[in-house]
Amino acid sequence: MAIITYRDAIRDALKEEMARDEQVYLLGEDIAQFGGSYKTCVGLFEQFGKERVRNTPLSEMAVVGCALGSAMLGKRPVAEIMYVDFTACCMSQIVNEVAKTRYMYAGQVEIPMVIRTQGGAGRASAAQHAQSLEAWFTHVPGLYVVMPSTPYDVKGLLKTAIRDNNPILFIEHKLLYNSKGEVPEQEYTIPLGKADIKRPGKDVTILTWSRCVEFSLGAAKELEKEGIDVEVVDLRSLKPLDEETILSSVEKTGHVVVVHEAVKNSGFGAELVALINEKAFDSLDAPIQRVAGEEVPMPFNPRLEAMAIPDSKKVANAVKKVLSL
Repeated sequence: MAIITYRDAIRDALKEEMARDEQVYLLGEDIAQFGGSYKTCVGLFEQFGKERVRNTPLSEMAVVGCALGSAMLGKRPVAEIMYVDFTACCMSQIVNEVAKTRYMYAGQVEIPMVIRTQGGAGRASAAQHAQSLEAWFTHVPGLYVVMPSTPYDVKGLLKTAIRDNNPILFIEHKLLYNSKGEVPEQEYTIPLGKADIKRPGKDVTILTWSRCVEFSLGAAKELEKEGIDVEVVDLRSLKPLDEETILSSVEKTGHVVVVHEAVKNSGFGAELVALINEKAFDSLDAPIQRVAGEEVPMPFNPRLEAMAIPDSKKVANAVKKVLSL
């Protein structure tokens, strides 16, 4: 296997899918000659040309609207929204059009489109460029939500998303682009709705996704020194959700900590707590703990920013609390 960055894994997935299917094309702000704000599209304009790597006006409404129209006509657009925060500028298109069109047309049209965007904190990007808004979109019927944490996962899931006939919001964390990991050189895909147990354990289940997988694995490594065996479950996709893996892990450990960077109030972690209470309550030996972002607009100051989001120490403390240690 090759060791590549998360960024390169995205670029390779886009390149391979564009070469495989001429209906796949890219559109977004500054993605052509410039290669995108996070350089995930570098070289694709030169390889595939201006018809398939299209710069757009600075209008998220235009990007998503054009992607939807072309998807209805048989194309497979991959639209890039520079920051997940900017989805607020095109919520009507995403929520009222993209997510509902296939249903409202009784399946007579398919919407094979991917909206790539990035979110999360860690670069002192301040309150309007560092949010984690995935819960907004998991609430919308007809829309899938995918949030990979590793180069292996992001490549395999992006290839699957591009081939899928449903609209998918594909959220990448800005602090993961430079992370490295093993990625097969041969063709592979990863099915949507299948979680991955990043670390098996028997004492506590941590349910998490995106960058918080790193925090959770870091906490598990430290807790191992104290004899605490933590299982880290990376959901990878929030919709569709792998309930089977989640419930199986909960039944095994009896203790659960949910970790996500979004604020706790109405975050997707609350849905996981509800799911477990409804379907695995008798397996719990203690109340579920949540580690999440603070109820505050993301600070610009790096020290304040770090205080506002989870880290390995906060996760470890939650694990000890759920074990009454």
